[in-house]
Amino acid sequence: MHAVVITEPGGPEVLRWTEVPDPVCGPGEVIVDVVASAVNRADLLQRMGKYPVPDGAPAWPGLECSGTVSEVGAGVTGWKAGDQVCALLSGGGYAERVAVPAGQLLQVPRGVDLVTAAALPEVMCTVWSNLVMTAGLRAGEVLLVHGGASGIGTAAIQVGRALGARVAVTAGSAAKLERCAELGASILVNYRTDDFVEVVRSATDGHGADVVLDIMGGSYLSRNVDALAIDGRITIIGTMGGRSAELDLAAVMAKRARVTGSLLRRRTVAGKAAVVAEVCEHVWPLIESGAVRPVVDRVVPMPEAAEAHRVVADGEHVGKVLLTT
Repeated sequence: MHAVVITEPGGPEVLRWTEVPDPVCGPGEVIVDVVASAVNRADLLQRMGKYPVPDGAPAWPGLECSGTVSEVGAGVTGWKAGDQVCALLSGGGYAERVAVPAGQLLQVPRGVDLVTAAALPEVMCTVWSNLVMTAGLRAGEVLLVHGGASGIGTAAIQVGRALGARVAVTAGSAAKLERCAELGASILVNYRTDDFVEVVRSATDGHGADVVLDIMGGSYLSRNVDALAIDGRITIIGTMGGRSAELDLAAVMAKRARVTGSLLRRRTVAGKAAVVAEVCEHVWPLIESGAVRPVVDRVVPMPEAAEAHRVVADGEHVGKVLLTT
């Protein structure tokens, strides 16, 4: 088969569409013939040599895919050849075929085409596991989403709204904020010109954010605490603003705040299966009802993955950038 391999750590130009060995279907796994995958920030970090591949995962990028089951391994029940699926992966989605633990498969939601379904697994599993399973977001609370126009952000806005939360977002342009508003965000912060702490606290009459979903890490940590409501929760899923920061622990204690971090890729197979099961139960009905929808910025042929990486690195997209085989 063909896959997009990383010839050496570097820029998008190091990605090459080339022949690699076919995956082997182990016990408890299925083989998916890939129709589409999606570009995530973790793929860019892996390409640059900053995100080691987990043990046992393929060396090529790709944390999600959609396609058709072509082979079912020993011990797998509930799936058969010909099933249309999308899947959460530890890697290997930028390829024509991939082996997937059966617990990480999801049926394509009704009303979503097979290519578009590739935009769902990583973002929906990330959003649900962090907002609900970790932070316990509830109806009536205020959710602050940094990077609201990203793939994660566009999903978090919609899931937050569907859960009954009031959603605040940060983004870097009026056009992106307008898209966030269309998805359900009601507190809009241009991080280039406005202080999100002041805007969120003012818009909530001083209450602040009950939950913060943060992609920035170090550079935003102290201000995220400042923006928090009493008993607020911060969940950090990225370090685009650095890996370290000073934190006033007195401020954390005064607000009874909780600060957590999460890497979905590093979870065990069982841990990922647990997240997938909850997403199937709680998020898929929202997608099938139209309350939540995948947001796709563009679709790029997989052999041109370098161009897709450039688009994501530039940050001008809204939602997901997909790759098709």
